[in-house]
Amino acid sequence: MAVQGLPGWLKPVNRLVKVLHKLGMRPGTIHLLSVPGRSTGRLRTTPVSPLTVDGRRYVLSPAPESDWVRNASAAGWGVLIQGRNRQKVRLEPLEDVRDREKVLRAFPAEVPHGVPFFLRIGAVTGATPDEFAAAAPRSVVFEVVAI
Repeated sequence: MAVQGLPGWLKPVNRLVKVLHKLGMRPGTIHLLSVPGRSTGRLRTTPVSPLTVDGRRYVLSPAPESDWVRNASAAGWGVLIQGRNRQKVRLEPLEDVRDREKVLRAFPAEVPHGVPFFLRIGAVTGATPDEFAAAAPRSVVFEVVAI
């Protein structure tokens, strides 16, 4: 099952989440990730929900064609923001599908509020760890390493 483009409601929701962060409200596990744009080099910010698996932090996307993923892949770094805390990070893509499966398998338990998004965009057909792991070949996972 491939993600067929991102829904139109996503950009306005992302804008709202960014405003809530600026006001000091942090919904769920959501952080902001700023990465340099491929063309301009200016930081572009998107909401992400980092998760920790075996003591390592990750961010992921079921939409490898999304701008933030392409920018992060090109730059290899970003700034992870939670409230007033900003941390420059290296973003290392997991190439091995088995490594991505392990992270995706943990997603429903670690980021339960993110499960409906995966369902709505057609990235998974159900909310079980196995169904998330099955999305690994079509998903991008970055390990987030402090620098």
